[in-house]
Amino acid sequence: MIPIGDINPVRRFPYVNTAIIIVNTIIFFTLWIQGVKSLEQVIMFYGAIPYYILTGKKLWTLVTSMFLHAGPIHLIGNMIYLYIFGDNIEDYMGSKRYLLFYILAGLGAHLFHLLSVLIIPANIRYYSYMYWGYDPLLIPAVGASGAISGVLGAYILLYPKAKVKVISLFWFLPVVILVPAWYFIGLWFLYQLVLGFWTLTGIPTGVAYWAHIGGFLTGMALTPILGRRRDEYRLVTLLGGDYSLEWEY
Repeated sequence: MIPIGDINPVRRFPYVNTAIIIVNTIIFFTLWIQGVKSLEQVIMFYGAIPYYILTGKKLWTLVTSMFLHAGPIHLIGNMIYLYIFGDNIEDYMGSKRYLLFYILAGLGAHLFHLLSVLIIPANIRYYSYMYWGYDPLLIPAVGASGAISGVLGAYILLYPKAKVKVISLFWFLPVVILVPAWYFIGLWFLYQLVLGFWTLTGIPTGVAYWAHIGGFLTGMALTPILGRRRDEYRLVTLLGGDYSLEWEY
């Protein structure tokens, strides 16, 4: 299932969410037009390499890596998810809190990724390097997906029954259907878990699944902390978990 939208209107323009999408897009295509080699050099320098982070070096890459992408499909996929789900979370938290939430979710994603690398036994890392030339300690992690996973964690808490428009296949034909957010995001999270445990075998997948898992859980934990205080909004309707809020300033 590929998400293409949701039925969950917002009450104000999502300035921060839109800015994040624009910044990510500009950075990627600025590097992309300079050639793949230039993009790879930037990723190696600004990407979050576990070995450096664990030795206390280049800690700033924990943030810069969130705004780098390895290819156009990587970028487009992430930005679609952010466009669909991020505006509602910004609407709920407010722009400043949403920006803080986004960065913290991304940092939480990095933490889980580092832990997943550390728990891979040394002998498995050795054989992984010998057979595939792959050492997870030396592979840079890049992309907005860790922070966006935090957005999904917040969304499933706040709007579990909101309808998500997805493209699915029916008798090999693409059709657009509506599914509840808890179902779509729940399946997405289950997929991350399955592949996440697979990566612990040392077999390279090219995707930091534990960063997605960590970002998702961090987002769920941060939502009640960074969500608007009860005296900042008035609950207009509450029906079966579907919320309609009216902000009071």
